[in-house]
Amino acid sequence: MNNPMLVAVRTLLKETFDGPEENASWYTEAKPGSGLFGTLEKLSAKDASVSVNGTTIAAQTDHTRYYLWVANSYLNGEEPKKDWEASWKITNINEMTWEQFNEELRQEYTTLLNKIDSLDSLDEETSHSLLGAIAHSAYHLGSIRQMSKVIKVQSQI
Repeated sequence: MNNPMLVAVRTLLKETFDGPEENASWYTEAKPGSGLFGTLEKLSAKDASVSVNGTTIAAQTDHTRYYLWVANSYLNGEEPKKDWEASWKITNINEMTWEQFNEELRQEYTTLLNKIDSLDSLDEETSHSLLGAIAHSAYHLGSIRQMSKVIKVQSQI
């Protein structure tokens, strides 16, 4: 990949989801497990079902997956029918559903990385889609990390 912007987009998405590479970071904590997948793997379905300020980590996770699905659809030239509210209704999930949410998130992320790898250049719409995916996913990573701290404290009370 010779396009510096595509390299940067891929690097920041990988940091958001996989975590930073070898104690180096552009914006997350520079330690293993700081990305979304590392954060989520430390949580059980029970943890993901705890409501914090009116939402759950399960809902945040599925919403992030859904956003990536929408972005992937647009990048494939499709106009997806969107239901942004659906993921926010998720409350109590079991371990099987939690595993499914995490796997589907990983699939959408992998699809997006593969799409980035297939690009040679960026037009304005693609740039917006990719930068939006970074910003949106980073926002939910921060939300989930903060929520997990609250859940940890609540479980110790």
